[in-house]
Amino acid sequence: MERRSNRTPPSEEKGVLDVKPLRSLAPMFPAPFGFDTVTQSTVPPIVCITPSGFSLSGPDPVDQGTQKTGPIAMKSCTNGSINATTTRTPLSSSFCSAGTTIALSDDDDDPSFEGNTTSSGKRAKKARADSQKRNVKSKRLIKSPIKPLPLALPMPNNPRESVDMILMMFDALRRRLLQLDEAKDVLRRQDLKIGAIMSARDVRTNAGKRIGSVPGVEVGDIFYFRFEMNLIGLHAPTMAGIDFLTTSFGDKEDRIAVCIVSSGGYENEDDDVDVLIYSGQGGQDRHKKPDDQKLERGNLALDTSFYRKNQIRVVRSAKDINCPTGKIYIYDGLYKIESSWTVKGKAGFNMFKYKLLREPGQPDGIATWKMVQKWKTDPSSRGRVILPDISSGAENFPVCLVNDVDYERKPNHFVYLTNVKCPHPTNVMKPSRGCMCLSVCLPGDRNCSCAQQNGGDLPYNSMGLLVCRKPLIYECCLSCQCSFNCRNRVTQKGIRLHFEVFRTKERGWGLCSWDPIRAGTFVCEYTGEIIDSRVQDEDEEDEYIFRPTYLGEKVMRFNYRPELLEDPELLEDPELGIVNEVFRPFPFTISAKNSGNIARFMNHSCSPNLFWQPVLHDHGDEEYPHIMFFAMKHIPPMTELTYDYGPGSESLRSRKCLCKSPNCRGYFG
Repeated sequence: MERRSNRTPPSEEKGVLDVKPLRSLAPMFPAPFGFDTVTQSTVPPIVCITPSGFSLSGPDPVDQGTQKTGPIAMKSCTNGSINATTTRTPLSSSFCSAGTTIALSDDDDDPSFEGNTTSSGKRAKKARADSQKRNVKSKRLIKSPIKPLPLALPMPNNPRESVDMILMMFDALRRRLLQLDEAKDVLRRQDLKIGAIMSARDVRTNAGKRIGSVPGVEVGDIFYFRFEMNLIGLHAPTMAGIDFLTTSFGDKEDRIAVCIVSSGGYENEDDDVDVLIYSGQGGQDRHKKPDDQKLERGNLALDTSFYRKNQIRVVRSAKDINCPTGKIYIYDGLYKIESSWTVKGKAGFNMFKYKLLREPGQPDGIATWKMVQKWKTDPSSRGRVILPDISSGAENFPVCLVNDVDYERKPNHFVYLTNVKCPHPTNVMKPSRGCMCLSVCLPGDRNCSCAQQNGGDLPYNSMGLLVCRKPLIYECCLSCQCSFNCRNRVTQKGIRLHFEVFRTKERGWGLCSWDPIRAGTFVCEYTGEIIDSRVQDEDEEDEYIFRPTYLGEKVMRFNYRPELLEDPELLEDPELGIVNEVFRPFPFTISAKNSGNIARFMNHSCSPNLFWQPVLHDHGDEEYPHIMFFAMKHIPPMTELTYDYGPGSESLRSRKCLCKSPNCRGYFG
């Protein structure tokens, strides 16, 4: 079977950093055809120099009320577009530094407050009550004591790789901090803490503001926190819905909008995938009486963009079904404002309305989300369905088999298995050591033997997400006293996603999900027949072989890097192996040629979005763990799921790689 990769086709809280700017930066605008008039390059610069030394990027322009770029000669073209000639005049912008205080007002809906609050409604109520007591003046103050130090990190040459690197680092640190907080029963926003640390360290990409697309950010990309969009240069405000800049149009200075987030905080109309009716900001501060919206700040920027006809990035949102208070943000591409007007809102006060039309010729963004929601409700509406459930009811959700490429009817015959076929029955293998926890295993419980086997911490957080990859994970087993609802029983509960096996153009059959997949999510197990490599050679013609002998260099980006941020709180890790894992191969292979599950359809990629993790839960023989796959990063719906098979060469056993990723090795083994 050939393999394939790549994706298949188809508010206003003010975040004010009250500090003086530590550096200046000339703003970056893409001139026609993506040519940068300053660097004389077609790729906008990613690496920049700060006063303190080398870093990944530039400042964190969060203060949208006072930020103003230097003089930029903006000329209106006959077609309404804008040509920008950038000068070296400084950009005044504020960003997190030593002792930064981020003041968050409450004009818009809060981003998701997840983790240790979602596991207990009482905890969530207590957290909100404590927050209100602390915030007498309706502001939450979040301190970042981290001193700004230069970080000479190796930066990928490809903008997409740079964006992935920043996002994976952010989420890895956030997951680890959540793990520590849950063990200490600490309630706080881990996303804001890590975002402040990374901003203080200047660990970001795509510095400065720009009109149009952001290098390395693709239409359809998903985010679970506003700070993720901030760190990659997509949307600077960590709370406000309108991102704008002030620039010169000839002799006149104007504010123009560059990005908006539609998150449900206002009366927006977003049912149409190509049209967005966006409401202005202000007028509904939850701590003040409602009032008419004013033509200032973001509203003024949108009004100017209507006349200037500049492109505006649009981020839409959807409810995160796995987190009651959470949202998922979807980058939907470039729009332009067609019209604007004033109406009476539901509260009886005037509010601004802006009609934005999506620019043609872009990949699907929110349209894909609406489409898969319809499929989940009615799978027959998918079209070109060969089998509604290739698992024949064996999985928790049907696995649809689809071919909208050619006339191939189905894959080669195989028996669908949800478990591996071991050479020895599990009841004669070494038994697992069970815990004595009542009901469920709790984070921070030093008496839990399962936590002790995993280095002192439970491997999953309260959201069921893997915190970091380990040489081996010990889940709770049959001899454990805890219930099946224990957080340390993630993989043995089976798959929890709606999968589709589909036909590709060049690489045979592939696998994707109708659901968004968050980094750290369990995806599936690789099932089939286990072959002991010490007593039996594998079939060289078997294309459905999994070899647990190669991990891939990109996998380690999934783990957190406390030494890079020099944060004592994240360095207090009793098991250094979590950070600097020593790879451990296993003496077996798994053949899914004659029997297996959806994992047999996962293709190779040199830039994968999944990785494999050894897990024990039904026996204690460490040489024969289950091979479980987890998401390495956030994965949008209908994106092909891939992992790294391992390096190859021009030998007979190696196959030519068709992943087409920027770092493709040419062959895989």
